[in-house]
Amino acid sequence: MDQQKIDIYLATNAKSFESHLIPHISEMLQRTDDSRYIMIQSLGLKDPTTMLIVSIICGHWGIDRFMLGDTGLGIAKLLTCGGLGVWTIVDWFLIQSRTKELNFQKLQRGLM
Repeated sequence: MDQQKIDIYLATNAKSFESHLIPHISEMLQRTDDSRYIMIQSLGLKDPTTMLIVSIICGHWGIDRFMLGDTGLGIAKLLTCGGLGVWTIVDWFLIQSRTKELNFQKLQRGLM
């Protein structure tokens, strides 16, 4: 893929990935042909900051986990009212890294 397209992609989506993975993502994109660029742009990555806000506002209902696709954990969190509040607080610290991890997995699947 053209280096300019890679730079544009990374500039617009760097916050969606862990910072230590950015060089690896750049390498993966360099090995990809230009025809996949439009598909990669339309992957629909989740914004970690938005997920944190959702987790703070209504995380005790498990909505944050449902949005990430963790249906089983979302149901468990809903039925236990966020693990009596403990799970909700723990998720405030973990939800952004979980979102970035899932975004990276989605990118890897898109590049295959």
